[in-house]
Amino acid sequence: MRFPTTLVVFALLQSLPADATVGHFVKRTTDRFHTVALKHSAGLAHDLRTAFGGILVARSPVRVGITAGGSGKPYCVSSKGSIGNTNSGSNPQANGNSTGSTSSKGSKPSSTSSGATPSSTFTSDWKLLQAYSGNSFFQGWNFFTGGDPTNGIVNYVNQGTAQSNNLTSINDAGNAIMRVETTPQVQGNRQSVRITSQLVYTGGLVVLDSVHMPTGCGTWPAFWSNGPNWPAGGEIDIVEGVNDYTNNQATIHTNPGCSMPTSNTNTLAISGSIVGGTNCAAAQTGNQGCGVRAVQTNSFGGAFNDNGGGVYAMQWDNSGISVFFFPRSNIPADITAGAPNPDGWGTAMARWPASSCNPFQFFKTHSMIFDTTLCGDWASGVWGATGVPGQEQSCAQRTGVATCEQFVQQNGAAFNDAYWEVKSVKVYQNKS
Repeated sequence: MRFPTTLVVFALLQSLPADATVGHFVKRTTDRFHTVALKHSAGLAHDLRTAFGGILVARSPVRVGITAGGSGKPYCVSSKGSIGNTNSGSNPQANGNSTGSTSSKGSKPSSTSSGATPSSTFTSDWKLLQAYSGNSFFQGWNFFTGGDPTNGIVNYVNQGTAQSNNLTSINDAGNAIMRVETTPQVQGNRQSVRITSQLVYTGGLVVLDSVHMPTGCGTWPAFWSNGPNWPAGGEIDIVEGVNDYTNNQATIHTNPGCSMPTSNTNTLAISGSIVGGTNCAAAQTGNQGCGVRAVQTNSFGGAFNDNGGGVYAMQWDNSGISVFFFPRSNIPADITAGAPNPDGWGTAMARWPASSCNPFQFFKTHSMIFDTTLCGDWASGVWGATGVPGQEQSCAQRTGVATCEQFVQQNGAAFNDAYWEVKSVKVYQNKS
C-alpha cells in the first residue's frame, strides 16, 4: 500500500487555508497546498477510508483548468505548469470561448444521428447538436500529448502515433477504439490516448453509448467534462473508477456556493450513494467536490463490459445536473430513436439540483474528455486496498506484484482489456 503515515501528516499540514491577500509568502504556501491536494482524489481517500475503517476524509478526483497550447482548455493536472505541449491532431484547437451556447472549430463530425432515425412515435424537447460515430468519430477531437497530470505511468500520444501503433481505430462494427499499449515489457511508461472535444457547450444533454471501457488492475479510465479557469467553469465527472471496480462514480467540482440540498438520497431522488459531503466547492472541501457512487454493479469495468456496455447520459439544464446509467438491455427506446426524453427515464444515478447549485452560474463552456491512465494517484494508491465493489481482493493479492508500477511495466498482456469501445457520443441542446 503506497500511503505512508508521513504522507498523511504532510497532506494535513498542507491543508491549512491560506489568505491570498497577505503576500508572496502565503501565496507560495497556497501553491504548495494545491500541489499536494490536487494529487489525491475523492475516490482514493474514500477507498482508503473503506479499507481502514473510516480514519480518512473522503476526497474526489480533481482536475484543474489551465491554458494548454494557447487554447484556454482545461485539463486534469496535479500542478500548474506540468503540461507543456498538450494537443495534436489534424484539426485546430477550439478557442475555449462560447459563442451563444456552443463553439467548435476545425472539421466537424456529422450533426445527424448515425443510429436510428428519430421516430414520429417519440417527441423530445432536445435537438441533436453534434454526433461522433463511425469512421468520422475522431474528427472534432484534439489529442492530448502532455505528461500525465495524475502521475500515471503513461505517455499520451498524438493522433498519428496513436493510429500507426494501433491505439486508435474504427472496428468492423463501426465503433471507435482507444487502447493502451500492450508491449510485453516496458522500461518506463506505456503509451495511451487522451482526447478532448473541440466542441464546447453550456448546458445540454450528453449521451455516451459505450460497448466496452478499460478495466483491470492498474487502469484508471474516465469520461468527463469541464470548463475554463478551474474550478470557476465547473467539472462534471460522468464515468470514473480504477482497477477492478464495478460501480461507477460521478462527481462535480465548483466554485464556492454550490452544494447538495441534502444527503438524503430519497429526497435527492437518486439511486446512488453519497461519497463525501454535500458541499461541492473545491476550495471549501479540500478539492473533493461532491460525488455519488452507483449502486449498479454493472455500471463500470469488467461487469459493464460483460453486459455489452450501456448508455450514460448527463443532463444539464435549468433543473440542475443529473447523470443516468442504462445497461445494454435497458436503454430507453427514445434514446435509441434519437429523441431523448429524460423526464421519462426514472430515477437518476446522481443529481445536483438547481435549488442549491445554479447550473449556469457554476458551470460553463465545457469540453468532453476521454482518457485512460495507468496507476497514478488513485489506482496506485489503492493497489493494496479492498472493500470497494469489485475489489473484494486487492490488486496486490490478485497479481502477486507488490506495486502497481512494476505490474504495469512487466505485464503488457494484462492490458488487452484496457480499451474504450464507443458506439457514439451525442450532444443535444434544448429546443427552447
